Amino acid sequence: MNKGQSPEPLDFFIWTVEDVGMWLETINLGSYRQTFRENGVNGEYLEGMSMFTTEQILRFIRRCHMKWGDFITLCKELRRIKVACLKGDQKVRRPWWAPACLSTVFLKVAKSNRQSRVVSLKLEP
Repeated sequence: MNKGQSPEPLDFFIWTVEDVGMWLETINLGSYRQTFRENGVNGEYLEGMSMFTTEQILRFIRRCHMKWGDFITLCKELRRIKVACLKGDQKVRRPWWAPACLSTVFLKVAKSNRQSRVVSLKLEP
């Protein structure tokens, strides 16, 4: 991820804590950026939230001092990203470490893997 560049939604499950902070700014929840950073909320954590129990959700809300409406906004935005992943609306990018000669192969495999991973998030209609 380039510094200052908003994270790609398709890559949300590999976002760093800083990427999550930038995303919070784009969805008008920037006031939680520091709290999320202090609690180590990264993309993997956000991905796991779909399987949280009610008790875990309430604990998260308390720990991050979130308003209930803001938590709902967070969940809606995560859902929007997951739907975009399933539809293939987001562009798959070749990471900096993948050799250019494997671009076509990488993009095909990455797109397939990412859509499979999103399906495993138990996205409900």
